[in-house]
Amino acid sequence: MVFNAVADFLEAKTDPRTRGWFMVDSLGLLATVLFVYVYFCSVAGPRWMKDRKPFDLKRPMLVYNALQVFMSAVLVYEGLQGGWLQGYNFSCQDVDYSDNPIALRMARAVWLYYICKLTELLDTVAMVLRKKTRQVSPLHLWHHTLMPITSYIGVRFLPGGHGTLLGVINSFVHVIMYSYYLLSGLGPEYQKYLWWKKYLTLLQLVQFTILSTHSAYGLFFGTCSYPKFILTLLVVNQVNFIIQFGRFYIRTYQSEKKQKQQKAA
Repeated sequence: MVFNAVADFLEAKTDPRTRGWFMVDSLGLLATVLFVYVYFCSVAGPRWMKDRKPFDLKRPMLVYNALQVFMSAVLVYEGLQGGWLQGYNFSCQDVDYSDNPIALRMARAVWLYYICKLTELLDTVAMVLRKKTRQVSPLHLWHHTLMPITSYIGVRFLPGGHGTLLGVINSFVHVIMYSYYLLSGLGPEYQKYLWWKKYLTLLQLVQFTILSTHSAYGLFFGTCSYPKFILTLLVVNQVNFIIQFGRFYIRTYQSEKKQKQQKAA
């Protein structure tokens, strides 16, 4: 009875425009995908690879990273043309649930962003298959699991409005991030061009700071009807990422700097 009540509530709140779109109607399917992802990457995958040689995924990863650069660039463009360069209010923006062509363009962009977050789960799968499990940190798993969930909420209930700035900025960051992965995968001769690796984490911290500020402004000063509960979740989520990625940056790069200074002395 409780399950049916929850299902009826979710169905009533679903945007009819996105009903029937791939991976939108079934929350259970998304939950299954994420459960399999977490279990494989944290338990089954490392156990299966224990006595096996790492897979050579150089060529598949080059194609994958190139596609991610392309799709991220498309998402930036569509997000801008679907709202943020078409009159969206940066202080607080409602969701346009009409069949206006621009509103539908934004809805499709939100769906595409959601699908891209699902494809990014392959990042971690590749790490496991290449036996680079040290990179599969709790922060990495948390981040890659949470993004499909938040984007699912967006495409099913809020495919537009204030929260879509997250997708635009995040996709811009991913253009740069996957470009780095693409270049690094071309071979050692390109390493000299990748001196800016540590700035990727700084760029992510800037991203989270902008998005938390944007969401907080809409929460406390916005006059639109964008759900305050969602804005609160966005603020909490972005602040959490600032803390976690900040710790990672300090632990990884500041400690390296101290070690170099000690060796020089």
